[in-house]
Amino acid sequence: MSELASLYPQSLWQWFSEICAIPHPSKHEQALSLHIQNWAKDKGLAIVEDKVGNLIIKKPATAGMEDRKTVVLQAHLDMVPQKNADKVHDFTTDPIEAYIDGDWVKARGTTLGADNGIGMASALAVLASDTIKHGPLEVLLTVDEEAGMTGAFGVEPGMLEAEILINTDSEQEGEIYMGCAGGVDAEFSVKAQWQESAADSEAWQLNISGLKGGHSGVNIHLGRGNANKLLARFLADNSAELGLQLASFNGGSLRNAIPREASVVLMVEKQKVSLLQQKLAEYQQILQQELAAVEPSIDLSLTSVAKPSKVLSAERQQSLIHLINACPNGVMRMSDEIEGVTETSLNLGVIETTEHSIQVLCLIRSLIDSGREQVQGMLTSLAQLANVKVEFSGAYPGWKPNPDSAVMAIVNQTYQDIYQKKPVVMVIHAGLECGLFKKPYPDMDMVSIGPTIRYPHGPDEMVNIKTVGQYWQLLLAVLERIPAKM
Repeated sequence: MSELASLYPQSLWQWFSEICAIPHPSKHEQALSLHIQNWAKDKGLAIVEDKVGNLIIKKPATAGMEDRKTVVLQAHLDMVPQKNADKVHDFTTDPIEAYIDGDWVKARGTTLGADNGIGMASALAVLASDTIKHGPLEVLLTVDEEAGMTGAFGVEPGMLEAEILINTDSEQEGEIYMGCAGGVDAEFSVKAQWQESAADSEAWQLNISGLKGGHSGVNIHLGRGNANKLLARFLADNSAELGLQLASFNGGSLRNAIPREASVVLMVEKQKVSLLQQKLAEYQQILQQELAAVEPSIDLSLTSVAKPSKVLSAERQQSLIHLINACPNGVMRMSDEIEGVTETSLNLGVIETTEHSIQVLCLIRSLIDSGREQVQGMLTSLAQLANVKVEFSGAYPGWKPNPDSAVMAIVNQTYQDIYQKKPVVMVIHAGLECGLFKKPYPDMDMVSIGPTIRYPHGPDEMVNIKTVGQYWQLLLAVLERIPAKM
């Protein structure tokens, strides 16, 4: 990790190196949290861990700035755990292998955790400094943002004194975010009914891999392939002709990541194996033609496996395949008000086969409640047609833009003064925690900034080194410009 600590700003990158060294996937942030708590206590900073695991660290103003409004710097402790299929890595025990590649910092075969590790490192670096000028400061580090926003849901009134919140979870330098989408999880449950597999059939595992995946909020508009949908399409088109019997369907790992890989175990009569191979080769050619611009490395493979003792009944197999094939996925509607921004989307993120059911987990995002409700209605109708259950949970609100935001105006003007160009003021389709903070703190003025991060939520994730320095300069200049309390 020493090579990262040589980058500018050194204090930020040193903290990011420490963060990478301590495993912290969603729901496993305890080790990193304890490390930060011990450091803060040694530093003499006031620190509190709330009942859900969030950390609140407070630092007094630097001399002469005691009259300024209190600011809270906010980031989340967890990272998305995604890796390439050939990478041996346990996210709960193994460090992230970060390295410098030209203008970027990347990780070897896994997600990097720059989302939101860079933002967290910047907040901790500000706390650690004895020279950075700022008013009264709070740092809020939330848990479980990537897997359900548990920490943000748990933030209560009275925990924070700040009037201004700077969220550090944005992923494009030169853009200021003043609003974001809300969302809700949708989970289909197909009750499993099993039957004995045919005696004269062979077992094969069909895999799809090589897809880019990515963040289902940031990258959903790019038209990337969804591994779950692409496998379901093949099964819907060919199961009847080939007489396929399905033993399992598994794909994706997170509801908020576009699935990169999926697999099915199926049974096929011996005399139809060659036809299955032919159909698969033809399908791969079709996908390579359709998705050439966005998925150049797509790969379909067929591997002989041990024969399963049972397969899904014909009725349940048909329900599952048609459900996944018919389920909407991708952009539902682009915003009419904000050019180039997705208004409503759906990501069919995870499929998991268990003894008793097959679960299909989706994430609906929308800038407007009615858009989210429309998609919920579509999925409810689909569930009724397929005769399966669907449940909605974990709904979180969007962050409604405030064009009169004082802190947004400060960030905007500060950016122009430093870089002699205007930033782009944006609303992001991804879900930021700011919307949830508005419930306990309705009057808090909020803004979101960050460096350029590419391909978050996938093993190709990388952060641009130069933009980390630009983000840092902007953050420090904004802290110095925070006005006095009224």
